[in-house]
Amino acid sequence: MAGPIDHVTTSGTFNLDGGSFDVDNNVWIVGNDTEVFVIDAAHDADAIAKAVGERRVKAIVCTHAHDDHINQAPELADRFSAPIWLNPAEKVLWDMTWPDRQPDGELHDGDVLSAGGVDLRVLQTPGHSPGSSCLYAPELGIVFTGDTLFQGGPGATGRSYSSFDTIIESIRTTLFTLPGDTQVRTGHGDSTKIGDESPHLEEWIANGG
Repeated sequence: MAGPIDHVTTSGTFNLDGGSFDVDNNVWIVGNDTEVFVIDAAHDADAIAKAVGERRVKAIVCTHAHDDHINQAPELADRFSAPIWLNPAEKVLWDMTWPDRQPDGELHDGDVLSAGGVDLRVLQTPGHSPGSSCLYAPELGIVFTGDTLFQGGPGATGRSYSSFDTIIESIRTTLFTLPGDTQVRTGHGDSTKIGDESPHLEEWIANGG
């Protein structure tokens, strides 16, 4: 029987502002042994599909629309007859990768998504990108932060459509109000906890990132 969370690491590139960067992405599969969400369909559709197995994919949920997080979203959506959900403020980034294909549904702050007995509450956390979203599963004590919060600091804000001041405000007023023992499942790299990161907020601000 599958657990409530499965994890696949995929590798590829992130491309923006004329640069291309090698990255490893965390893809999260959340639900039970019959029905799941796929969070951030990155790089390797076959590896993600293998991890899903015979389970129904209720939706491909995108925390944001940088190309390394969505480059396999249409492929998996078609393969599993599943919709793609994304905050509408991400359209400018989405259209850079998929100008001829639009998401099927919108994510908004406070929405509750349910699959396989797991509820995910959408937390709007702009800054890394205009419509970045985190997904909080209170019953599991887990938040999926995409590229908003990592082990050791906030997501990058040095590229187009990002803002350091905005991401800090999102982290301060939204993520750091969650219980300190909430586990943080990130878009790249190792997991952490809210309580391990929150003491460093003022240091991040002082260092500008």
